[in-house]
Amino acid sequence: MAAKSFEKFKLVSSAGTGYFKTRRRSRKNRPAEKLRTKMYDPVVRKHVEFVEEKIK
Repeated sequence: MAAKSFEKFKLVSSAGTGYFKTRRRSRKNRPAEKLRTKMYDPVVRKHVEFVEEKIK
């Protein structure tokens, strides 16, 4: 039952490498805008911006 209270999404690298990370968050505390954060992309070996996308 607890699995329905969370949603999965993926953070895709804006460097265009195809690298992504998956995360989950509460459906109740979901912000209106998409999540954007700077994280490490090991393909380009730099910190780049990651943007939220839906998991298909």
